[in-house]
Amino acid sequence: MAEYVLAYHGGRQPESPEAGAAQMAKWKAWLAGLGDAVVNPGTPLGPSRMVSADGVAEGGPDRLNGFSIVKADSLEAAVDMAKACPFLEMGSIEVAEVKQMK
Repeated sequence: MAEYVLAYHGGRQPESPEAGAAQMAKWKAWLAGLGDAVVNPGTPLGPSRMVSADGVAEGGPDRLNGFSIVKADSLEAAVDMAKACPFLEMGSIEVAEVKQMK
């Protein structure tokens, strides 16, 4: 079974602390439902900068907000996991296989 990164992008802020708590409860329930497939539940990320040969720029509107790592039989299976994530109510999720360095 391969590992996949679920990268959380963009996302609007909850309208209130209560809405934020409700969204977090949904995310934790979704994560718990993945069971042993969860390798690393992940963490939220703060402000970012984009670094390139041309210089440094502020993170854009689709900035990386956080990540999780899961095990799945295929990219399609990992995408199916992401499709059920409540973060999609706020932003988007990029799914990529973790490749081993040789």
